[in-house]
Amino acid sequence: MRQLIIIAAAAENNALGINNDLPWHLPDDFKRFKTLTSGHKIIMGRKTLESFPKALPNREHIVVTRDQNYTPKFPCTIVHSLEDAVALIGSEECAFIIGGGQIYKQAMDLATDIELTRIHDSFEADTFFPEINPNDWEVITEEYHPKDDRHQHDFTYLTYRRK
Repeated sequence: MRQLIIIAAAAENNALGINNDLPWHLPDDFKRFKTLTSGHKIIMGRKTLESFPKALPNREHIVVTRDQNYTPKFPCTIVHSLEDAVALIGSEECAFIIGGGQIYKQAMDLATDIELTRIHDSFEADTFFPEINPNDWEVITEEYHPKDDRHQHDFTYLTYRRK
């Protein structure tokens, strides 16, 4: 069965990022992102792609942009709508939607699952994660991580499945 998974880290106020960067540094969350997305297609908006210094290894990058003449800084598949991106995912495949804010918003109606790292703090941001409607989604796993010497904030991994 095809899985379309939104994966994100968002603060209590749904902050995702500011100036095309993350307002926090959570090494364990980066590790989890890498573990979950490796070997899969990742779908993102142009600004998210441009925030990477280089392609993420062992993942096929699919970039959504309205710019018909867009030239990416490294090889990836360019599409012009989220629907076109989803059409590239096979019926037995699992793909991850990795941002940014506009792409997440569009994906809320298409996704089968959400892997959310909820950071237990609020941040100034210019990009926000959409509200998760409890009528549409249920939490199926929850794993709390207190702050420590490598993580300045408490956070919880939440896995949601569409009801």
